[in-house]
Amino acid sequence: MPDHGKLRLHNVTHVYVNDGGASLAVDSFNLTVGQGEFVSLVGPSGCGKTTVLHLIAGLLRPTRGEVTIGGAAVTGPTASVGYMLQQDYLFPWRNIQDNASIGLAINGKLTPDAKSRVRGLLQELELSGTELRYPHELSGGMRQRVALARTLATEPDVMLLDEPFSALDMHIKLQLEDLVWDTIRRRGQTAVLVTHDLAEAAAMSDRIIVLGRNPGRIRLTLDVPEELRRTSPMEARRHPSFQPLFEQLWEEMDVEEAASSSVDVRKERNGHHDEKV
Repeated sequence: MPDHGKLRLHNVTHVYVNDGGASLAVDSFNLTVGQGEFVSLVGPSGCGKTTVLHLIAGLLRPTRGEVTIGGAAVTGPTASVGYMLQQDYLFPWRNIQDNASIGLAINGKLTPDAKSRVRGLLQELELSGTELRYPHELSGGMRQRVALARTLATEPDVMLLDEPFSALDMHIKLQLEDLVWDTIRRRGQTAVLVTHDLAEAAAMSDRIIVLGRNPGRIRLTLDVPEELRRTSPMEARRHPSFQPLFEQLWEEMDVEEAASSSVDVRKERNGHHDEKV
């Protein structure tokens, strides 16, 4: 299998600089994701998960280190990376067909064949008959499927998923997990999911990366059992191997939250001490 979707972050450090000073978001971050692998990033708020996605997408340039996809350095946004967010960001004045085609139109690739491919994607994602409707006429779950079609239309090698199901009702969320997982698997795409939902990470992933914060770093890597990897997310949640994995993740997050709270308390005490001095 070609490795167009092989993703590598090598010794990546990123510092945000603004008028208030500098903030170290991720430090000496090393991660390799194989072609067709599905990896989830979990961790406490502020641990740099979304920063990592932005670095992969080329929306940020690392302060130090290198991000590569298929061996080529990422120097800016590229059609080889698709990015699906929590909000669908559909244009309300464009119909569903046009919304799903927007990436192709921007890249000057909206050929008759491409338009046909978009119609096929909408059909595949159970959106047949919505092509001429507008976003306000669709449910939240349907809108997210349009966003998925828009992301897939440019045929990216890597899919980045930043909390794409978190705003949905549980029933729709579980349905979309299955749909996205199955679609990405069938296409052999590499995927990186950021989520606060530990059950979602356990159900969808081949590997789960637990991040620590201050600054963001990889604290632990968990390999998902083979029997869960080859099972759809809905079925994986019912599998006997699921609960032990979920409980291990839960315990690791408890440890990280406790460690972070301890650091915050020490910082606060040191700050008060400095004020007295």
